[in-house]
Amino acid sequence: MSLGNVSRFEERMQNARAGIRVNSRVPMAVEWAENGQARRAEGYTVDTSTKGCLAVVPQNFPVGQRLLLVNLINKNACEAILIWRGHENRTGWELGLELQGASMDFWGVDF
Repeated sequence: MSLGNVSRFEERMQNARAGIRVNSRVPMAVEWAENGQARRAEGYTVDTSTKGCLAVVPQNFPVGQRLLLVNLINKNACEAILIWRGHENRTGWELGLELQGASMDFWGVDF
């Protein structure tokens, strides 16, 4: 690996996770429209931040998919964009979701 590749890699890693993340398992749901019908899948977060979350949901989506993210504890909802999709495990797909215009108390946790 050349030095140029190392600096680009380091830059990507610095920008990969913006903000503080808190390990927290919050029950959540994602909602979307498919073929003109409302769909919903429930899952849980692995970690949360003011900007998004890593969640496990039993539904696969393409990166870039826009979803409505619902916190099932406090019923807060906001639009989210799938920015990363990981592996499928026994309970669902790992999804990196970026919140779009969520309030600072979306998760009900102080960061």
